[in-house]
Amino acid sequence: MRELERDPYQDAPAATALAIVGQGRLGHALAGALGERDFTVRGPLGRGADLADADTVLLCVPDSEIAAAAGAVAPGPLVGHCSGATGLEALLPHEAFSLHPLMTVAGAHTSFKGAGAAIAGSTPRALALARRLANRLGMKPVAVADADRVAYHAAASMASNFLVTLEAAAEELAATAGISRQLLVPLVLATVENWAALGPQQALTGPVARGDETTVERQRASVAERTPELLELFDAIVAATRRLAASRQPEAQPA
Repeated sequence: MRELERDPYQDAPAATALAIVGQGRLGHALAGALGERDFTVRGPLGRGADLADADTVLLCVPDSEIAAAAGAVAPGPLVGHCSGATGLEALLPHEAFSLHPLMTVAGAHTSFKGAGAAIAGSTPRALALARRLANRLGMKPVAVADADRVAYHAAASMASNFLVTLEAAAEELAATAGISRQLLVPLVLATVENWAALGPQQALTGPVARGDETTVERQRASVAERTPELLELFDAIVAATRRLAASRQPEAQPA
C-alpha cells in the first residue's frame, strides 16, 4: 500500500480487550455503547479489579482518583481517562490517552452519536486509539491540548451544568406564580434551538435586549420579594445579558 493510501488509524491498537474501570453513570454508558460496536468490553469494573488480560484500560473515575487508579494498573496496556479537565500527566508512566465525551450522561443508555469528544494522546498510537474510540461511538473527536483542558471543561460546565442551575432558578420563581416546569420546557427548547441555529446575538430576546429597563427593574423587585436568594444570580445574569446585547450588530437588534 502506498503511503498516501494508508489508513491513518491502522497503527492504533484494536482494543480487542478493553477494560472499563469505574461503576458510575459514564462507566456504564461507555461499556454498553462500546460493547454494541464490536469491542470486547470488560466492565464497568470496580477499582482493584484484575486487569491482566486487558490491552486497553479506560478509567471512568473522579478526577481526584485518576492518578491512584492509574497507579494500580500494571505496565503494559494503554491507559486512558475520561476527564475533561485533567491532562495526561495523571496517567504517567503509562502510554496514555484521554477521551472526554462532550455529552451529558444521565443514565446507562446514553447515545453519544453526534457529540463532540475531546481527545489527547501521549504518543501518536495512543492518540489514534482515542480517535478510533470516539469515531466508533459516532462522536466528533477534536484534539485538546493539556493547557486548554480546564478552559474547555469550564465551557462545557457552563453550557450544560450551569444551564440546569439556571433553569432550576427559573422553575423556583415560576412556581410562586403557579407556573410548572412543563410550561417552561417549550420556551427553553426553542431558545436552545435558536441559539444553535442563529448564534447568541440573534437568538437573544426579552426586555434587556430591548433596552426596557423599567421592566427589568420591576422583575428585579419581584425576584427580591419572592426568591431573595436568587437576587444575586439575577443581577449577574442581567449584567451579562446587557454585555451580550451591546455586542450585537444593528441588524440583530429586535424590532
